[in-house]
Amino acid sequence: MLARFFRSPKRSFESLSEQEILALAIASEEDDARIYLAYADRLRNEFPASAKVFEDMAEVEDTHRKSLIEIHRQRFGERIPLIRREHVQGFYERKPDWLRASLSLDAIRQETEAMEEQAYRFYVEAAKQTSDASTRELLGDLALAEQGHEDIARMLGDKHTPEDIKRDEDEAAHRQFVLTYVQPGLAGLMDGSVSTLAPIFAAAFATQDTWQTFLVGLSASVGAGISMGFTEAAHDDGKISGRGSPVKRGLACGIMTTLGGLGHALPYLIPHFWTATITAGVIVFFELWAIAFIQNRYMETPFLRAAFQVVLGGSLVLGAGILIGNG
Repeated sequence: MLARFFRSPKRSFESLSEQEILALAIASEEDDARIYLAYADRLRNEFPASAKVFEDMAEVEDTHRKSLIEIHRQRFGERIPLIRREHVQGFYERKPDWLRASLSLDAIRQETEAMEEQAYRFYVEAAKQTSDASTRELLGDLALAEQGHEDIARMLGDKHTPEDIKRDEDEAAHRQFVLTYVQPGLAGLMDGSVSTLAPIFAAAFATQDTWQTFLVGLSASVGAGISMGFTEAAHDDGKISGRGSPVKRGLACGIMTTLGGLGHALPYLIPHFWTATITAGVIVFFELWAIAFIQNRYMETPFLRAAFQVVLGGSLVLGAGILIGNG
């Protein structure tokens, strides 16, 4: 019952037919080739050797696409179904070109590693769901090729940014930590801190009853935590995206959502209304700046931009709650 309520609009990977798997692989190879060409254009002036590597990788992706189209033609004919990554659960999201314009070489390398790792996982899982021998062989070969691409992408950092080199194991562990805990936890903290501002402060100014306000804040925080936790766990099983256990991600997201709301609900255990409200306001200030710090530290968002977005959004929600409560 709960699974049906929180069902994602995206298709699960297990529900795809063999024809749809091939169609998805074709679209993915085409998209990745275009992304690598965009990286090559971005790096050509400053890092021509890296740009050449990405051009070669794009050419290989195009070769993969042609091989996949040929086997689709042999098995299913000329018409390729329209299915893309955004239609299927668990895929690592590709950013549009305009969001890559300011990426450093190290950031491009890390994103490329994530792309190739996911492509490898996709082909491994796809081969398991394929019964045709020739198709299964091709998917297995492509998995090995994508694994080789990941090694090439990792070498880019060793060649061009030696001051940022870390041991591969440490880098992989850090990336997995960010994917499994930091990203869902940050999403939960932002949702819990910001979305509960309006109901809590509206209840506070409407009733000026600290206990009733605390109950509203407690219910809003716990309810948001349960909803966000189930949503995070249900929409991606981690097999293809490599984001780790859905249970761990769901717990991280749900717990941080609840804590984000409770931070400014707990002060209303103080019986004096204005003391509780001022304390809650101070806590909100620190919550919003903590979110901006985490975005800057782990998500490479410029601190001033992160602070402006979070503080402005939180201030608008807070102001709306106060106005509604005084209405």
